[in-house]
Amino acid sequence: MPSLGRLHLITDTRAGRRPLAVLGAVLPVAHAELVVQVRVEDGATDRQAYDLARRVVELCRPYEVSCLVNDRLHVALAVGADGGHVGADDLPVTAARRVLGPAAVLGATAREPVTATAAVSAGASYLGVGPYRATSTKDGLPPAIGAAGVRAVAEVVGVPVLAIGGVTGEDVRALRAAGAYGVAVVGALSGADDPARTAAALIRELTC
Repeated sequence: MPSLGRLHLITDTRAGRRPLAVLGAVLPVAHAELVVQVRVEDGATDRQAYDLARRVVELCRPYEVSCLVNDRLHVALAVGADGGHVGADDLPVTAARRVLGPAAVLGATAREPVTATAAVSAGASYLGVGPYRATSTKDGLPPAIGAAGVRAVAEVVGVPVLAIGGVTGEDVRALRAAGAYGVAVVGALSGADDPARTAAALIRELTC
């Protein structure tokens, strides 16, 4: 399994966003600690997901940055991604592991210790834990768990925990103190005036 970076950039495919431009700006400054998760809107077709994932893999490859595909594991296999990430309503982790194989990176979403330990036992390589706070980048999310919720999960698992959900650079130190290995972000980079500068600042906070 490839080493796991501490900063996960999740593609923002909402109207008016430019996920490939943001990625192109971030890769040169953050590649040593970057993982890219390709996530598309629920209404996107498989072809749209494939086209975006293929472009992301092509951009990431020269920098040796891992690329994962969220939810649509068949797309991950089709584009030669390094793995995938499954949420609570996607394939069970055991099934996802069978699809991707033993060497792939497989992330799973969790928000409490019981589901977190179950996901790890089923084969998750890392956990996305949250939402840390309320966020508008994804509909239908459960209530925020804060740093205390992240800590509760981090204390009971032996895999990297990535805090997700409204995370900004100002949150990183508190999340690291709570046991988070890293963070997964959407709006913090897609909405930044200078994504490269913001990514560099996040990396500094994550690795200091």
